[in-house]
Amino acid sequence: MEEEIFEQRTDLSKLSNAVEQMKAAIGQVIVGQQDTIELIIAGILANGHLLIEGVPGVAKTLTAKLVAKAIDAAYSRIQFTPDLMPSDVLGTSIFSPKTSAFEFKRGPIFGNIILIDEINRSPAKTQAALFEVMEERQITIDGQTYKMQEPFIVLATQNPIEQEGTYRLPEAQLDRFLFKIEVKYPSLEDEITILTQQHQQSPAEQLDQIKPVLSITDIIALRQQVKNLHVEPKLLEFVAKIIHETRNNKSLYLGGSPRASLAIVNSAKALAAIKGRDFITPDDIIATALPVLRHRIMLTPEKEMEGLTPDDVIQQLIKKIEVPR
Repeated sequence: MEEEIFEQRTDLSKLSNAVEQMKAAIGQVIVGQQDTIELIIAGILANGHLLIEGVPGVAKTLTAKLVAKAIDAAYSRIQFTPDLMPSDVLGTSIFSPKTSAFEFKRGPIFGNIILIDEINRSPAKTQAALFEVMEERQITIDGQTYKMQEPFIVLATQNPIEQEGTYRLPEAQLDRFLFKIEVKYPSLEDEITILTQQHQQSPAEQLDQIKPVLSITDIIALRQQVKNLHVEPKLLEFVAKIIHETRNNKSLYLGGSPRASLAIVNSAKALAAIKGRDFITPDDIIATALPVLRHRIMLTPEKEMEGLTPDDVIQQLIKKIEVPR
């Protein structure tokens, strides 16, 4: 029997080359964490915002900085603190004696890649300032609307351990993040490599050596390629069944929204493109379901007391659904 040969409908060589360059640039400094880096790149290609969670010292902020360094775009960093006001993020109108009129002074949210460090350190009113800009890529101040330049990506970090002096992110804001990426401790081998590298050179010196590998134009073109990837109707049905199951699962108090369905499809396309395919498979959907859903669902109090995690429930409910062939 002759082996079937599947012909690529889309030439993904440029995209694959760009992804490899970006991985190589980040890999010069970050040891291990291949899954984290791949998800961040997939998130950028899927036009999504990313929430990166991990204990202190696992290079969350450094990874976000490296991503910004590898893309030739306007980068801005905002350190969230308890006394930060919405105007400190978005900007404010200031009276100009020269023109005898109020002029809008843009805040640090105006940029292409925005790193928000310790996003859960600021109170609800400051977090709520991000609602419009993250969803609609615009802000409205004093009745005037200001559009963000594409690409506009928010990379936010948070520490899951420390509770004092932090504010829980509202569900409406969590839903605006495409992925919640959990950064784990490095393996023993990776930790030895980290010690060896940083014994010779500091992260700041390593960071200075990173040169941009992608431009704004490149990102926009690659995103369009990802958007055009083929998706079989049976795979769209598979995604819908997963989300539907989250809404009818006895372990969950809150399930996924239609935004979660779209997030899985878009990020599965990006993951397929990164792997050099112009079509998605059930494995791409399963791989993206965890980072897409873990911050969008809420466990019932009983299940939390049993020690269950959102990842446990997502894996359990996916096993119940027949995987399309």
